[in-house]
Amino acid sequence: MTEKEELQMLRDLVKKQKLQLTEKDSMLREKDEIIRRQQIQIENMTQALLHARKKMFGKSSEVSTGYEQLCLFEETTELAKALLKEQETVAVKEHKRTPRKPGIRKEMLAGLPKEIEEYIIDAEEKCSVCGGELKVIGKEIVRTEVEFKPATLIVKQIVRQIAKCKSCSSDGNDRPAHIQKASVPAKVLPHSIATHSLVAQIMYQKFGMGAPFARQEKDFYQMGLEISRANMAHWTIRCSDEWLMPVYHRIHQILIQKCGILHMDETRIQVNKESGKKASSDSFMWVLQSGACEDIKATFFHYSRTRSRKVALELIDGFKGYLTTDAYAAYANMHLEDVKNSFCWSHLRRYYIDSIPLDNSGKEIPGSKGAEGREYVNLLFRLEKEISDLSYEDKKAKRQEASRALLDAFWSWVENTITIPTTNEKLTKALNYSLNHKNELEMFLEDGRLEISNNLCESHIRPFATARRAWLFADTPNGARANAVLYTLVETARANDLNVYAYLDYLLAEMPNADFCNHPEIIDDMLPWSDKLPESCRLIHKHKKSFKK
Repeated sequence: MTEKEELQMLRDLVKKQKLQLTEKDSMLREKDEIIRRQQIQIENMTQALLHARKKMFGKSSEVSTGYEQLCLFEETTELAKALLKEQETVAVKEHKRTPRKPGIRKEMLAGLPKEIEEYIIDAEEKCSVCGGELKVIGKEIVRTEVEFKPATLIVKQIVRQIAKCKSCSSDGNDRPAHIQKASVPAKVLPHSIATHSLVAQIMYQKFGMGAPFARQEKDFYQMGLEISRANMAHWTIRCSDEWLMPVYHRIHQILIQKCGILHMDETRIQVNKESGKKASSDSFMWVLQSGACEDIKATFFHYSRTRSRKVALELIDGFKGYLTTDAYAAYANMHLEDVKNSFCWSHLRRYYIDSIPLDNSGKEIPGSKGAEGREYVNLLFRLEKEISDLSYEDKKAKRQEASRALLDAFWSWVENTITIPTTNEKLTKALNYSLNHKNELEMFLEDGRLEISNNLCESHIRPFATARRAWLFADTPNGARANAVLYTLVETARANDLNVYAYLDYLLAEMPNADFCNHPEIIDDMLPWSDKLPESCRLIHKHKKSFKK
């Protein structure tokens, strides 16, 4: 081999080695990228786990406890100082019991039935000091207390008189004697032992108190009556379909026709025997809620197999006004001429909360961009609280001034922050959510009647979601529809300060005897806000409630 050939061989070898090194470098870079992505994925999964643990075991409030983060916003410092000047220092409140206002107990007990239990001095009793004769000079109230009397079941027999016509059977008359019977009110469930009061109690316990039929079955057994959960479900579905459905549909009609502001949301419900679907798959309960400014106080539940835009459009067909929702695609893509979408700031805040990194103990790591975004939203809610007592026109004017300035600063922060490279996928999601729905999030500036959140609707969904943990599912679509009807009546009755059980009992007693098919105006007199409802349907307490509905 010549020297030239050896040199060429060495050159080829070097070239080959360089190529191998390049390939190895490329492979190392690919592995480093894979490791980086896996580390990001692990961190995201860890954060998701920490946030899930915080939601389950930590504080339920979405609002930060302190306002020290506000100093992070240089452009809003002055505004923050103006709104929160009284909170320059953060102090932990003492855990003291709020004193009861004088006279509140007397006022609270005023509407309850009264019973006097009197203890007298025996006529033969003598003075304990000298043994002399005693003379009654008066009485004193020792104490006032509330006694509980357990519910009782009564076997009720309906008996009616039968009369015979004297004229029909008189002498010389060939007609047979006419037999006439006393009229009896129609029964809510013919050929059943159930009365309207019994069915109303079963409905109230499940849909008003969250007690499943299985639990009620045990309670009735303790009271001496065997009622299967299957019978309870059957009674509920039948009464819902035959007697309560007209009231249910009328509530929906009035919401659409007479309200200018509605809230809307949806939540899942499992229906086991849904045609064409697995038992474990989700169906949905849609909820329409009248705005806080509306004279009509109503909550409407609607059961559907799907969560599609079509269902949402059918529910608000004919509605003209503002619709407050989250940014779910079914709402975001409505594009209706007569409906203006106003999006919920609480949902946006949750996105920023979820983006805040947590340490291993589940505490927030200070100084994050997610915390900054949350504090902007908190400041907006703080401003809303400050102007809550103003008239709608004054509220609009204040929003155009103060809220407008805060929003300008917030959008500027969002646009600047989104340009910063980050591995926090949830922060990126929150920022994109903000920019993509800017117009809908700002819609509340147009009208002082609008709320900046959908919390009103969510508060009426909460009883359904809480009770769902106990009863878990609806067995059939008919049962799911009955759920929608009963939760509509229960939540609307509560919103109108009605005694829920008494109202259900009233409907089940009156509807079988009302000719509402030929006279639909009768239904309007039975709506939860009607002033023609009997006083027995209204809450008997005369004091302001001190607990949440």
